[in-house]
Amino acid sequence: MSDRSSAFPPKGRFSDAKEHLGAVDAVTAGALIAASADVSIVMDKEGAVLDVAFAEPGLAKEVGGAWVGRRWVDLVTSETRPKVDDLLGEANVTQPTRWRQVNHPSAIGGADVPVRYCAIRVETEQRVVAVGRDMRALAALQQRLADAQQDMEREYARIRDAEKRYRLLFQLSAEPVAIIDANTQRIVEVNPAAATLFGVDPRRIPGSPFVDLFDARSKQAIQSFVAAARLAPRVDNVMVETAQQGTRVLISGSLFRQDSAAHLLVLFSRVEGGAGARTEQESNLLQMVVAMPEAFVVVSGDLRVASANAAFLDLAQVGVEAQARGEKIERWLGRPSIDVGILFANLRAHGAVRHFSTIMRGELGSTEDVEVAGVLLPGAGEPSYGLTVRAVGWRPGSERLGGRELPRTVEHFIDLVGRVPLKNLVRETTDLIERLCIEAALELTNDNRAAAAEMLGLSRQGFYAKLRRYGLGDLGDDDNSDDEV
Repeated sequence: MSDRSSAFPPKGRFSDAKEHLGAVDAVTAGALIAASADVSIVMDKEGAVLDVAFAEPGLAKEVGGAWVGRRWVDLVTSETRPKVDDLLGEANVTQPTRWRQVNHPSAIGGADVPVRYCAIRVETEQRVVAVGRDMRALAALQQRLADAQQDMEREYARIRDAEKRYRLLFQLSAEPVAIIDANTQRIVEVNPAAATLFGVDPRRIPGSPFVDLFDARSKQAIQSFVAAARLAPRVDNVMVETAQQGTRVLISGSLFRQDSAAHLLVLFSRVEGGAGARTEQESNLLQMVVAMPEAFVVVSGDLRVASANAAFLDLAQVGVEAQARGEKIERWLGRPSIDVGILFANLRAHGAVRHFSTIMRGELGSTEDVEVAGVLLPGAGEPSYGLTVRAVGWRPGSERLGGRELPRTVEHFIDLVGRVPLKNLVRETTDLIERLCIEAALELTNDNRAAAAEMLGLSRQGFYAKLRRYGLGDLGDDDNSDDEV
């Protein structure tokens, strides 16, 4: 190992330069030095510049190229002059000095120009040669790194201050607030007001299921609230009761993301009067309305859905109540621009409506015949309406156009008005009658097309055109051939 390492020359030196390079003249040596460095300076033993070469014109312009005749120490900034003295003092003929960075004042008014130098003394001529490497790119990178570090520290300080303010607001707020993990439905954090509302130790709440804070009758509403909050931007005013004290509260929530996870910010508002304000009979009645198989919906004065039970959501093909709340009732109920106006005009005029026939349109495109019974619910402000919607199902003779049967009475035609546009009703009825007449004529003539055309008073070309239109019979290769009578 020692023999192997001894074969290499000392660091920064060649073992036998004369043997390999021969006698190198001064011009060649100068060219080699200039090519190997960004700045090459030849000085006398006192440090006065005799010659200088720059590899890049931009660097010469930056530092000012008129160096010849001036002392090297006078060409650098005051704080780096001791480094120049050390380079000149350490320069010897055996090996270069160690590299030192010095700064030159900018000749164009910019920042100081950093250059990294080493020096070596030429024995025969008592000259000192200094070679330098341009450090501007590295200095710019270091400056950007320092600026980025300072920006990060300022941003961290701003975030810490904001977190301190919001945490103080969270803790001191008189309004109960909770943060829920939307995926696990477990509580992440509550403020002291929420802990007081639920009557539990605030240290035991984090990590517990959100639904456990509420009465058993409210758990379905809580599940619907969480599901709706994951879909809608905001869910407001869901009525629930707390588990410990039976306090009636309204909950509102909004979804936000933190650390790549979905969370719910939930606000609680007490309902004046508490749980005792509602009698047991009223509570049972409300529960029955919610659970009844007939669709029930409460509509506000501006004809928007205020509340709906599960049966109505099934008819409307809506997943959760929050998706229907606030939407116009005519989005699902009634023929467009016809039934809703008539229904609510009668409710306002008479206070109640029974057996109002209309249709229910689902979100997925289905249509179902329904009967509506409604009542006007007067209030101190704008009135509201309560509607029950019952699907009437299939009835004999209620088939729509498109089959083989025709409406058999005037009442059947009237029933189709509003469901089928008039031009479609006339066109489809005419087409159906025409097709049935052609089929009857072919049957009476034993499929003799010439006789059938004559029976119907049609030319044979016109008769064949109608056969093609309705796809009746096999016309064969010769549509104009004569059939025998």
